[in-house]
Amino acid sequence: MPELIYPRSPKETMDGWVYLPRFVDKVRLHLAGKLHADYQPNFAHKGFDAEWLKAAGLKADDFIAVVRGTVTDGQVFDWVRSNVKAPAADKTKFNQWLLNRGNEGDPAVRQRLQQRKVESGLGHRDDLQTFADYIDADEKRA
Repeated sequence: MPELIYPRSPKETMDGWVYLPRFVDKVRLHLAGKLHADYQPNFAHKGFDAEWLKAAGLKADDFIAVVRGTVTDGQVFDWVRSNVKAPAADKTKFNQWLLNRGNEGDPAVRQRLQQRKVESGLGHRDDLQTFADYIDADEKRA
């Protein structure tokens, strides 16, 4: 199993999109055969990865090919800026959704967040109110 290398925080931004730098990291790790098994089940087709692709109007294989063909974040940024034509309102809606996921009032989502916290030994952390907060704490950033 590959060494656990954490992708960037889901709160980081690229071209005004939260989560995009994290997804780029996950794609690069995947392409290098270093994406840890913990990240494999949701990679590109589920979870936040899939939601970002949906908001950006992209298919997973197409975006993976873009990242494969680049070396730097600047190149990915330029490609996204030129090719992702999502309206600003869609970008804002996605960003707000992602940053508030777990704290938006849905009891089932709140319960899933609490369950993840408990499973990770973070059940005592009342400051972790969203999945983005939880991810940062679980990956030792907060």
